[in-house]
Amino acid sequence: MKVAVAGCCHGALDKMYETLELLQRRHNVRPDLLLCCGDFQAVRNEADLRCMAVPAKYRHMQTFYRYYSGEKKAPVLTVFIGGNHEASNHLQELPYGGWVAPNIYYLGYAGVVRFRGVRIGGISGIFKSHDYRKGHFECPPYNQQTIRSAYHVRNIEVFKLKQLKRSIDIFMSHDWPRSIYHYGNKKQLLKMKSFFRQEVESNTLGSPAASELLQHLKPTYWFSAHLHVKFAAFMQHETKSKEELPKATKFLALDKCLPHRDFLQIIDVEHDPNASDSLEYDAEWIAVLKATNSLVNVTQSTWNMPEKNGLHAKWDYSVTEEAIKEVLEELNHDLKIPCNFTLTAACYDPNKPQKNMEPVHTINPQTTEFCAQFGLTDINDRIQQAKEEGSGRGECEEEEEEEMDSTGSAEEPSEYNTDNSGLSSFNPDEIMLDEEGGDEDLSTCSVDPSPDHPPEFSTSFSDIRIMPDSMAVSSDDAMDSNNEELEKFGGSKQVEEKSSTERSLKRIGGDENGNSGVKKIKRRNQAIYAAEDEDK
Repeated sequence: MKVAVAGCCHGALDKMYETLELLQRRHNVRPDLLLCCGDFQAVRNEADLRCMAVPAKYRHMQTFYRYYSGEKKAPVLTVFIGGNHEASNHLQELPYGGWVAPNIYYLGYAGVVRFRGVRIGGISGIFKSHDYRKGHFECPPYNQQTIRSAYHVRNIEVFKLKQLKRSIDIFMSHDWPRSIYHYGNKKQLLKMKSFFRQEVESNTLGSPAASELLQHLKPTYWFSAHLHVKFAAFMQHETKSKEELPKATKFLALDKCLPHRDFLQIIDVEHDPNASDSLEYDAEWIAVLKATNSLVNVTQSTWNMPEKNGLHAKWDYSVTEEAIKEVLEELNHDLKIPCNFTLTAACYDPNKPQKNMEPVHTINPQTTEFCAQFGLTDINDRIQQAKEEGSGRGECEEEEEEEMDSTGSAEEPSEYNTDNSGLSSFNPDEIMLDEEGGDEDLSTCSVDPSPDHPPEFSTSFSDIRIMPDSMAVSSDDAMDSNNEELEKFGGSKQVEEKSSTERSLKRIGGDENGNSGVKKIKRRNQAIYAAEDEDK
């Protein structure tokens, strides 16, 4: 089947789907599935805009609300993960995944689903070591810290995914697996993004948690976005025994949505012609959720996942074939995900803007139904209970509790290096590509529901981790043997927009008179966020 893969969408759904329709008209190619690798921006109203960790100038309503309201419907089944520019309050309603609009499915904090026999997994957010070992404690209204920590990857999601034994066909992450750039054309990458050089050379660009998953899952395809540049890599995995068949992963990072042409790619994926055309639950993943349910944490306390170190009575939460069979029997072997999308918030009305709308903590009926069906903890319900009980843990407060030591206790030190002494005081989640100066405070910025221009972001990382031996840095010369495979994969059918109605969107820089504008690469001032920067 044909799968379309998109980079950062930034809420420009109309343009994304128009591109697919153009592809069909011009080349008679119609994708069966669309995957989006984060920064989807499922913004329903002005309150959702307030939950996006971006300066006011980048807070645009865009076009998702039309699909949420039912005014429009996605022409192709769309599955996406979260990034670091999201309406976190909306996605938080669906921690285990669910429909954000008809025919548009969110994978949750982490998730695995099936479509036509193809197994698709993903993890939302980006990696930050100081939040990695906390629970999902955040809820709206967010403060200066939680509006960002809400989209930071947690160790429990990585732990769940590492319990999987069956092979994964496609996996998505927003940020890149650390070190993957050593398995592609690194010289060309640095030519396009020269400001990555220091982090590439020090092997600190990307997510160590994602690279850990790459090592464990060994998917056929891995797609990412986040850094707003197209990049292909081919990684041959090491075998642990002579009996193990060699596996390789084709990695592809996509650019952001329009005006850049490399934001979308079409690939052919082998599928089961006898499998259902509906999106389906994955039985092993459901069994893993049930097995790890006792590990759910909704507090700010930092803790390590169970491991074989003498401190835990149980450390292996992978599931047996019997447990998977039980899931199948519970569902009467009908794995189809119910189309139970429900409106949980008012939809934006361009004729009646409500700029003072405030976000509220909502428990989504989809999550309630899912948890009841499989005996799982509703994370948002647990957070709400903690709030009502006034326990202080997992409670939504305007002022956070005193920050805990991210290195953990002496008995359970963090598995990640958390020495940030070399970091600047600027927010590490952002490197902005901007044409103009000026800094705005995130806490006081106004909401601009203008649908005109998508935001432009790019990001680098700073947390250092010693990588597994199999992720050791390879020289550019060592990539010669993979060049043919990379060119074949990276050169798959691209979608280019050249219709008269969209030529104006191709502008990279410049004003209305056509004067060219020079992009400046700069780190945003600390004042955009808070003096107590999250990596301090």
